[in-house]
Order: sequence, then C-alpha cells, then structure tokens
Amino acid sequence: MYNRRFFQSRLGQAALASIAAMMAFVALSTQMQASPAFAAAMPVEAVELA
Repeated sequence: MYNRRFFQSRLGQAALASIAAMMAFVALSTQMQASPAFAAAMPVEAVELA
C-alpha cells in the first residue's frame, strides 16, 4: 500500500490531484442531466457501418 512518504513526493501529490479531479468530475457529471426536450431537439445522424 502507499505510505505517507509516497504522498509527500511529487508523484504522490500528482496522484492525489488526479484522484480529486476524478471525484469532482463524477460529482459534477451526476448533477448534469439533460431534459428530454433538450435531448430530443439535438440533431443526430445515424451512420451504418458495413
């Protein structure tokens, strides 16, 4: 497991910043939900791949 010495290094601090950014992204993305009217108004092209 990681110890306190690891998190005091630059790599450990970068890892903590990355974890905090991912947690913030998840927290914000769960609050953003498109309404059905907005989702229906978006033009979508269907592409069929052979």
